[in-house]
Amino acid sequence: MLAKVYSTSVYGIDAYPVEIEIDVANGLPSVVVVGLPDTAVKESKERVKSAIQNCGYKHPIKRITVNLAPADIKKEGPGFDLPIAMGILAASEQLNQEKIKNFYICGELALDGQIRPVKGVLSMAIHARNSGKKGFIVPSANVAEAAVVDGIDVYPAEHLSEVISFINDGDKIAPFKIDRDELFAYTYESHVDFSDVHGQPYTKRALEIAAAGGHNVIMIGPPGSGKTMLARRIPTILPPMTSEESLETTKIHSIMGLLGEKKSLITMRPFRSPHHTISDSGLIGGGTFPKPGEVSLAHNGVLFLDELAEFNRHVLEVMRQPLEDGEVTISRAAGSVNFPARFMLIAATNPCPCGHANDPKKECRCSSNQIEKYMAKISGPLLDRIDIHLEVAPVEYRDLLGKQQEETSASIRERVVHARRLQNARFKGKKIFCNAQMASAAIRQHCTISQESEQLLKKAMEHLGLSARAYHRILKVARTIADLADSQSIETPHILEAIQYRSLDRSYFR
Repeated sequence: MLAKVYSTSVYGIDAYPVEIEIDVANGLPSVVVVGLPDTAVKESKERVKSAIQNCGYKHPIKRITVNLAPADIKKEGPGFDLPIAMGILAASEQLNQEKIKNFYICGELALDGQIRPVKGVLSMAIHARNSGKKGFIVPSANVAEAAVVDGIDVYPAEHLSEVISFINDGDKIAPFKIDRDELFAYTYESHVDFSDVHGQPYTKRALEIAAAGGHNVIMIGPPGSGKTMLARRIPTILPPMTSEESLETTKIHSIMGLLGEKKSLITMRPFRSPHHTISDSGLIGGGTFPKPGEVSLAHNGVLFLDELAEFNRHVLEVMRQPLEDGEVTISRAAGSVNFPARFMLIAATNPCPCGHANDPKKECRCSSNQIEKYMAKISGPLLDRIDIHLEVAPVEYRDLLGKQQEETSASIRERVVHARRLQNARFKGKKIFCNAQMASAAIRQHCTISQESEQLLKKAMEHLGLSARAYHRILKVARTIADLADSQSIETPHILEAIQYRSLDRSYFR
């Protein structure tokens, strides 16, 4: 007898439908899974058989063929266990076949019939909603994640027997409901705050500008100057995530299984800080089945690369596309996958191997060749894609005493949010979310400057040897400075301040 069960799987960050066909026929007892299954899917026949028998049902002693359609897409993961089990029971007339067609089903089975969580349920729920099905049966550990999708009933399942009774006998499993508005009704509570950082007013000002315009930043300074401490506090001054941003970010973390049990949405901007030994596929994404890397996990948040000059140069060079386009394209023989990667890059590095090349109080022990080789890992094209360059000086002793009250993250965030509101109004109807994302046409429209400012900028470009890309980034930073000053036009002081943030082009990388 033939039965059909509907499930879904994920390719990239989006889900696609999988129709599971089960044929139970006379012949030598066997279970054959076809449709490009990976090892985890092939092994499902053993888990399914034990789960069915341990729940008191009969596993047919016949030839069972399981087809996963479409057959030209590789299927991976244990999420097909539950729908395959339901299909075998339906094909052997132990389950109501008509009722099961109303649902999408996913879940991994334990040998005793317990249903374990799977990855990517948020993307699956969005697809299930769009398909017009009546409901979506998911592992109970994933139900909060799936329930944030409006327009479809999500049913939590703890055990195979529970799902069978729900389909056959109508035993009540209440659809899980969640209040999305309540999820976003949070306050910025963090164990870190900008008020913890004493001194460094110049650096704090630059990071406020970066947060207001979504600009990338590189900080260069000796060990102990506070680079990492400052970077870890940047998420506390970024504007709150919108509902759309939250869903985009949560989909990526869901695919990687990073949400955790019972967690439904990521409502705080992510902060990712990979170690400098990371591979290019770990940073950008990749693998036989393409998975997102750190740049995508930092989508709508902050990617912090500490000790930038310690990273392998070829790893840093693959950052160019996401920094420029806001997405990563991973190509394989079977096709290409796009992962979103719109993030703020915050990089920090020492100026030389010993770390004291720009330290006024400690002598540098490195030769000029050592310094040049050390900094050569950061290429000019990569540096051009970083808007703000900061030279972070050591903190003075009087600042460490902490007698002066420092400004809190909350007060800085108010100014950042105000500047972002101006940008949202400016770019309404366009796919631009902050000043850093302006392309050439938008720069010409919104970054007009006076003749005096043009002359200043011309001299700066000639003196520092800046590229055309650096020229545009100075204009974008100046636009953000003007927004923080609540100025409709970019004035000469805004240009002067923006030029200051390109000085490292000459000092270290030329």
